[in-house]
Amino acid sequence: MALTIKDLQPREVWKHFEALTQVPRPSGHLEKIQKFLLDFGKSINVQTWQDEAGNIIMRKPATPGLESRKGIILQAHMDMVPQKTPDSTHDFINDPIKTVVKGDWLYADNTTLGADNGLGVAAIMAIMEDSSLQHGPLEALITADEETGMYGAFGLKGGELEGELLLNLDSEEEGVLYIGCAGGLDISASMEFMEEGSDEEDVAVKVQLKGLRGGHSGLEINAGRGNANKLMARFMREAMDECGVVLASWNGGNMRNAIPASCEVVLTLPAEGVEELKEIAARYEALYNSEYATIEEGITLTVTETEMPETVVPEEIQDNLVDVILACHDGVLRFIPTIPDTVETSSNLSIVRIEEGKAEINILARSSCDTMKEFLALQLSSCFAMAGMKVELSGGYSGWQPNVNSPLLAALKKAYNEMFGKEPDVRVIHAGLECGIISTNYPKMDMVSFGPTLMSPHSPTERAEIPTVEKFYSLVKALVVNGVL
Repeated sequence: MALTIKDLQPREVWKHFEALTQVPRPSGHLEKIQKFLLDFGKSINVQTWQDEAGNIIMRKPATPGLESRKGIILQAHMDMVPQKTPDSTHDFINDPIKTVVKGDWLYADNTTLGADNGLGVAAIMAIMEDSSLQHGPLEALITADEETGMYGAFGLKGGELEGELLLNLDSEEEGVLYIGCAGGLDISASMEFMEEGSDEEDVAVKVQLKGLRGGHSGLEINAGRGNANKLMARFMREAMDECGVVLASWNGGNMRNAIPASCEVVLTLPAEGVEELKEIAARYEALYNSEYATIEEGITLTVTETEMPETVVPEEIQDNLVDVILACHDGVLRFIPTIPDTVETSSNLSIVRIEEGKAEINILARSSCDTMKEFLALQLSSCFAMAGMKVELSGGYSGWQPNVNSPLLAALKKAYNEMFGKEPDVRVIHAGLECGIISTNYPKMDMVSFGPTLMSPHSPTERAEIPTVEKFYSLVKALVVNGVL
């Protein structure tokens, strides 16, 4: 008989993760998960409330006699990235996540799994529920809308939390303790234009680019994966030059922190040019599969007839938009000079929307060096300005600066070595974590981030390595029980 999530260990964690998969929780639609967590806290008689930013906070008193210990805060985020394969009919606002066990890995059925950061939330629920643990003061902070802009962390007020030590349970490689992370900045370029009527003698086609792996724009930005918006722009440049196509609409990507895995454009052109366009598409499909061999597999670029749009993008605007998508930086800009295998600065050309007289391009820039983040923002702003676009910078936050002398880090290293017979790795991560933002209002708080092993979060192939969850949870429990001197 095939294993299911109900068969996995430790059961006290997996039962809560299974419950979380039944509660839709895509970023921006958190009412159901907030109610679920509030009801959970009430059911186990733990003080639980929702703050003004939508975060859920729980507070569990110390075991009698252990009140003098430093308070520990267990922190994770409640939302998940909603990504699915092109043929999936999953509705993230209403449908539960379906899970599949394959060997040592847990997947979802053609969608993101939500292990980022559902396993962190499940571990918190297990700790809060366990009345057998002897511990000091405990708090849980489950933040809102981390994936779309870390809004919960930004909205967390000073004084809301009492603990001195924070375990961030939102990293994705077991055996690694993270003590620093990159900062981030959202860059949005936009313009409005007067559309033109489409040529009644032309025909319309839909061009779809699919099959890319996508992935996490921080953790996997250095994996060399294809960006659907970039690849579509390469095809578009030749299609414009050779077939005289006119752009009606462009839709690529849907999350700021996910590498876009698909893109769709609607074009008009003379009927006699359709076959040539299909030949160009077939040639680029083969080219992309060759260029990305061993990295991507099964990239498709298809041309199909579609309903004629009433309006199209003027030629001059179209040229500028395609050129700026081609020209703007995407991917790794620089590695940390003193740690050459760790990305310092990168950008993700995440979302392109061109329709109804509006064009908007969104990029998430990351860097652990504030001055390099500023340089990248200047570089991208200059590029978009040359295309006549208005540029806005928002959601900026500094990186989390590492503290190698952290008492919490020392306690975690000691516990890990005693439990598993080896030293954990200590690293800085290129992804964004909420620690840096939280430390703004809690500057004296000692923090470390760790978690079980996840692969390809923010993509439909997201998966959790089942055996690592038990090691992860054992470490969390050990810190809660033993405390930090």
